[in-house]
Amino acid sequence: MKHRFLSKKYWKSTATAMGEAADTNKNDSSIINLSIGDLDIITNEAIIQKAFLDAKAGHTKYTNPTGDPELVNELIDFYIKEYKVNIEPSEMMMTVGACHGMYLSLQAILDEDDEVIVPEPFFTPYSNQITLAKGKMVLLETREEENFGINIDRLRKLINERTKAIVLNFPNNPTGACLNRNQLQEIASVIIENDLIAIADEVYDVFSYREAFSPLMSIEGMKERTITLGSFSKGYAMTGWRIGYAVAPSFIINCIRDINEGICFTAPSISQRAALHALRMRRNVQQDIVKEYEKRMFYAAERIRNIPGLSTKEPEGSIYIFINIKETGLSSVEFSKLLKEKAKVIVIPGNAFGGSGEGYVRIACTVSVEKLKEAFDRINSLLIEISTIKEGF
Repeated sequence: MKHRFLSKKYWKSTATAMGEAADTNKNDSSIINLSIGDLDIITNEAIIQKAFLDAKAGHTKYTNPTGDPELVNELIDFYIKEYKVNIEPSEMMMTVGACHGMYLSLQAILDEDDEVIVPEPFFTPYSNQITLAKGKMVLLETREEENFGINIDRLRKLINERTKAIVLNFPNNPTGACLNRNQLQEIASVIIENDLIAIADEVYDVFSYREAFSPLMSIEGMKERTITLGSFSKGYAMTGWRIGYAVAPSFIINCIRDINEGICFTAPSISQRAALHALRMRRNVQQDIVKEYEKRMFYAAERIRNIPGLSTKEPEGSIYIFINIKETGLSSVEFSKLLKEKAKVIVIPGNAFGGSGEGYVRIACTVSVEKLKEAFDRINSLLIEISTIKEGF
């Protein structure tokens, strides 16, 4: 929208398919919304109650700019126990979700026109965040026949004197792909060899269904050149609390702390207390969440593979399934529009995640198995009807 009171850089709308889906037909109870990754599970009652008591006890003020020391120390203990990674308090900062952490990190490391390699399909906000930091996004295509993994030869060809960083988001949004430790070591070798920094978006760490998750910074030689972004949104069903964190060398943490002074100063104190209790109760809290989403993911994948014209790979991680729709002959946008209008099921067109996402749609398994069944029943009926009509001509 053009207006003299708006900056010219925003005259062209930057609204995304994800943002638009979030506002779609909220009052229509017949809609099944599989678009946005907002867990349908409420934050564990014990976490809510403990955070409430902390608020009553006075935890309603600013915390230290890098975070509540008690929470920082608990996260340090978490990384030691879970991954045998030693972190200093000076190497961690609490953020208002991982997106906030990503923005701060890019602002801290990028000079104008520095290049950032981003595997595609990619989490949609990366593009705007890199642009806002005056960097240039360079896309590394990933392919379904390679399980949407990182092709080392294609990665090497993208690296030049302007390359500053690579973003690694695994388990991946939108494809659900994971990287095992051997693959991480291979990627790490390229990063170290070319003196790059990595931004590891590890928001879906707990949703790794085939093998145990390994953080990138646990790979030898990577801790000193990795910014790790974590979040309590998904693994603890705490999206609305808006709490995440960044782990990085202390000079980077000092820089993003200073940048954040002009943005929001600190992450919310009450949310940080909730995160502290979530960490302490993780054995009980996360198990049920992960089991429920694993059940949904494998149910959805099985249904998809039995619907004419659709296919998908076996789930590896995350809470998303990337559905191949190429056999339908429809574009991602056409297919998404058809589902919305005829089946009242909302999905995200794959091209919202970059050009190589064309021919796919993403679903979020954020409804119950019963709702998923209803959604796939509708989709199946619609596609059979369309196929029958085509055969009649």
